[in-house]
Amino acid sequence: MKKVAVAIDGPAAAGKSTVAKIVAERKGYTYIDTGAMYRAFTWYCLKKGVDCQDEKACCALIPEVQIELKPNHIVICNGEDVSSAIRQTNVSGNVSYIASYKDIRLALVVLQRKMAEHDSVIMDGRDIGTYVLPNADVKIFQIASVQTRAIRRYEENISKGIACTYEEIEEDVKKRDYIDSHRSFAPLKPAEDSIEIDTSNMSIEEVVTAIIEIIDKKLAEKN
Repeated sequence: MKKVAVAIDGPAAAGKSTVAKIVAERKGYTYIDTGAMYRAFTWYCLKKGVDCQDEKACCALIPEVQIELKPNHIVICNGEDVSSAIRQTNVSGNVSYIASYKDIRLALVVLQRKMAEHDSVIMDGRDIGTYVLPNADVKIFQIASVQTRAIRRYEENISKGIACTYEEIEEDVKKRDYIDSHRSFAPLKPAEDSIEIDTSNMSIEEVVTAIIEIIDKKLAEKN
């Protein structure tokens, strides 16, 4: 059976990971959370006491960082389970800086592409369709309003016991949007052949259904 690659891109807190996990499970594909990889690298920088806005110092840590994605959405960094730690607000507030550094992106893209070599995958992030997997069979660009995304992230954090305020989350979303779309290397933007889905007024199930329909239609057209 031919391997299938699905790329889901979009801004922070657009619900990409939530939807991608469900679609991957229903389609029998492997889910690859690239955002978790950048969060893990950010967590390590913070652990080492490195300023995440110091590109040179952060990139110098590349040889030290080993990231693994395990089943059940477990993220391992240098042998330590950081699945919960990488969702803390200090990581969220700094991850866009780390993700903007070319050398770090290049190092992690090598890992991401290797993961997609052997299985049918759904990979979500900021530049999957434009840079990581430019030949992906299906490309989705998932968006939502700033307010919708801030509410989603706030409610998610509260449910996980992560202390935060809505105002902090909204400002963080706006900041990450700016950094992601203005970085010099592989900025956030839709691929020319991507299909945009605005999820502002859609339920998770509605988005999942829409993406599965797009995947099935695209694959049918290619066969």
